[in-house]
Amino acid sequence: MSAGYCEDLVRAGDKDRYLAALFAPDDLRPHLFALYAFNIEIARIRETVSEAALGEIRLQWWQDAIAGIYAGTSQGHPVIEALAPAIAKGGLPQQALANMIEARQFDLYDDAMPSLNALEGYLGETSSMLIQLAVMILAPARAQGLAEISGLAGVAMGISGLLRSLPLQRARGQCFVPADLLARHGLTPTHLLAGRETRTIAEALAELGAHAGKRLGEARALANTVPPEAFPAFLPASLTGLYLKRLARLGERSLTEIAEVAQWRRQWSLYRHAKSQTL
Repeated sequence: MSAGYCEDLVRAGDKDRYLAALFAPDDLRPHLFALYAFNIEIARIRETVSEAALGEIRLQWWQDAIAGIYAGTSQGHPVIEALAPAIAKGGLPQQALANMIEARQFDLYDDAMPSLNALEGYLGETSSMLIQLAVMILAPARAQGLAEISGLAGVAMGISGLLRSLPLQRARGQCFVPADLLARHGLTPTHLLAGRETRTIAEALAELGAHAGKRLGEARALANTVPPEAFPAFLPASLTGLYLKRLARLGERSLTEIAEVAQWRRQWSLYRHAKSQTL
């Protein structure tokens, strides 16, 4: 029951990772779904609470639930019940999962992302760590040697995801576009949230997109170090190039339109990258 719950949650809430997980071996796929479902649960807390204090309580619940798994108690929530065997299978470290939860505290507040370095740190604890933990499930013996590409791919994928969801962030009063990057263009987070100086904002967003492209290129240069059994963990990141191209075409409209790519194109791209083992 818990495995089915996680699979359904990922299919509905994170279609790209769902499709990528289908390339994993049958016996390991439920563990990936459990991990990805956990990520969905903690990432969507901001959307489900009316104030930050309630979000803090939910994050603490997840911290306690994760601690409970390592203490031998994993009852009470289908994601926690499914995550326990995934943790055992991959030897997933408690601190990594705790850091993922802690990083999501930033989501609860309207503070602007202060710098590009801070953004990369945030994505390192979330998007990149998710890839690394998936690698530990798929190929535990090779995980340590794949930390660098996990970090690079996670940052590239994470930035493209944040840029794609810019309209939703603006509606919530959030600014993930680094303040130091905006300042280089004579802008502040207030300009972004209000939609003022749209042409200049588009230039700042293009710079951030270019940084994501740079990180993607660096990850691609290391793709030949990924063994076939670990590659499904990286497959979601292979769609980053498609999304960055779509964002570039939208330009100023990315402030108000979510950058979507047709599902058939994403599925074909995932299949192509899975067969060629490239990002």
